[in-house]
Amino acid sequence: MMSNKQYMCLLRSGSGGCEQLSASDMEVMYAKFNAWQTKFADNIVDMGGKLGSEGAVVNRDEVKDGPFIEVKEIVGGYMLISASDLAEATEVIKASPMVEKADTSIELREISKP
Repeated sequence: MMSNKQYMCLLRSGSGGCEQLSASDMEVMYAKFNAWQTKFADNIVDMGGKLGSEGAVVNRDEVKDGPFIEVKEIVGGYMLISASDLAEATEVIKASPMVEKADTSIELREISKP
C-alpha cells in the first residue's frame, strides 16, 4: 500500500478589506466549514492558521522587515493535508467552503521528502 503524500495549502485572497458577515451568515459559514472538516478529517493533517502581519524576508546579505505585499493577492493562511495524489488533494480543497469566494484561491504544493 502506498502511503499518502502531504500537501501545503496556501490560502490566497484579494488584498481588499474583509466584508463583515451578519451573525446568521457567520453561523452558516461555520456550519459549512465544520461539515467539510468532519468529512475530510482523515485528510486534514494540520488546520494551520491565519498568518500574522509581522514577518521578515531573509537573504544572504540582509534581513528586511516584512511581509512585503507587491501583488494583487496575498497569502493569508495555510494548512497541511494528506492525500494519495494531487487529484485527491484537489478534491478535498474543492469541497472546502474556503474557495467559495470569487477572489479566494488555494495553492496546493506537494511537500517533498527525501
